[in-house]
Amino acid sequence: MKEIKEILKAYDLAVQHNEKTALATVVKVEGSSYRQPGARMLITENGALTGAISGGCLEGDALKKAQMVIFKQQSMLVTYDTTDDDDAKFGVGLGCNGIIHILIEPIVESRKNNPIQLLKVCTTNRSPKVLVTLFDLKNKRANQPGTLLLFQEKESIYNQTFNQVKTEVQTSILEACSTVFTNNKTLIQSIEQTNFTAFVENMQPSIRLNIIGAGNDVLPLVKLAKAMGWDIVIADGRSNLATSTRFSEAIEVLTGKADEVVGRLKVDRKTAVVLMSHNFNYDLGILKGLYPYKCPYIGVLGPKKKLLKLMDQLANQDIALQEKEENLIFGPMGLDIGAESPEEIALSILSEVKAVMAGNVGGHLRSKNGPIHNHPNGSVRS
Repeated sequence: MKEIKEILKAYDLAVQHNEKTALATVVKVEGSSYRQPGARMLITENGALTGAISGGCLEGDALKKAQMVIFKQQSMLVTYDTTDDDDAKFGVGLGCNGIIHILIEPIVESRKNNPIQLLKVCTTNRSPKVLVTLFDLKNKRANQPGTLLLFQEKESIYNQTFNQVKTEVQTSILEACSTVFTNNKTLIQSIEQTNFTAFVENMQPSIRLNIIGAGNDVLPLVKLAKAMGWDIVIADGRSNLATSTRFSEAIEVLTGKADEVVGRLKVDRKTAVVLMSHNFNYDLGILKGLYPYKCPYIGVLGPKKKLLKLMDQLANQDIALQEKEENLIFGPMGLDIGAESPEEIALSILSEVKAVMAGNVGGHLRSKNGPIHNHPNGSVRS
């Protein structure tokens, strides 16, 4: 979501300067690629780039094609095939051994629910959403339908392009949206009896990081989390430390006793809570107040015996955690990377949070049997 937010800022700036823009989106990958479907880049007519669609190999060529799209005001599907050993002949030198399909769309400010406007809706709240991009692999130079529908629980938003496709195509798209919305997994699906392929994208909010504690060791954690585009909330009983000036990167700073603060904490399935107050009773109050747990990660700073003591205290207060609830609590928190300094500990903690959110266990990538990422169309990251 960080990349999308940066693209939205860049777009608003381009509008202020009266610059025309185009949006490039990776919509399908066959084989290996540095970026996966959903990677985006905004291009202005003057050549400014925001976001990335590769490790830097495709951007130059995509810029030229995007400027053509802006000039003609017609979308284009571009394919880079690097499965040939001599990929230098494409002028991009990817070395990824994959086929990357990129949709480039002109952004027309006056067009209702254009791709940028749909992306803006994705950032307005933390509710789950599904974004649909439709493209034609057999007629790549034809005007592509593009980003045409944002599916959400209460009301779906679509542009005029959606109304222009056949009813049976609309039905297939909406059925795919329901599947993705239910399963929380992105889908790339061919539309039967047509040349169209739908990139049905599971749009997840940024990770929210609720940090309990405002000591000096929290500072590098906040800076690193901010660099990754996470939403940060600070909470502490010490009002002299928990200030918006000290933590300008936070979207919210809460102060008060544990039982006061915990009621103001917002948690969902993309929220992590880390207990770093260095105050046992304060951490206990937060842990007690969060029960029943509705977030996938609660981290406890300190040795294992501290966590065991916290569990005992919860039991004494008639909160007996079941195995599934205990599995949500990580103490000591962090991946074992040999961290010593506050900055290294921050890296360890955030790495574990990211792994848990992604459903991974951490570890060395070289130890994996198979691709780094498993995607609906079998693509992998190089």
